[in-house]
Amino acid sequence: QVQLVESGGGLVQAGGSLRLSCAASGSGFSIYSMGWYRQAPGKQRELVADITYSRNTNYADSVKGRFTISRDNAKNTVYLQMNSLEPEDTAVYYCKLITRYSSSNYWGQGTQVTVSS
Repeated sequence: QVQLVESGGGLVQAGGSLRLSCAASGSGFSIYSMGWYRQAPGKQRELVADITYSRNTNYADSVKGRFTISRDNAKNTVYLQMNSLEPEDTAVYYCKLITRYSSSNYWGQGTQVTVSS
């Protein structure tokens, strides 16, 4: 079983920055990819960015050039550096992990990001 613990959310003014972290723990798993999704009120959950074990990255068009995803394989941790935040970035941000071989999906509990105008 895999547990994901997220941190780093909060309230920030437009133009500001936040850094999210997600640490995976457990036993008997190997990571294929980790990523961040977000869900705003009344909207579907959407991909923000993800990164594979070999550090191939994928970003939503809306965050390209502003957000950077990275990972520390030794710590089983993924980070999301969010710069130039906009009110439209306000959402609950969820960490997702996909395991290698079984392709099982695990989700974190979510962390709130609020950007004020």
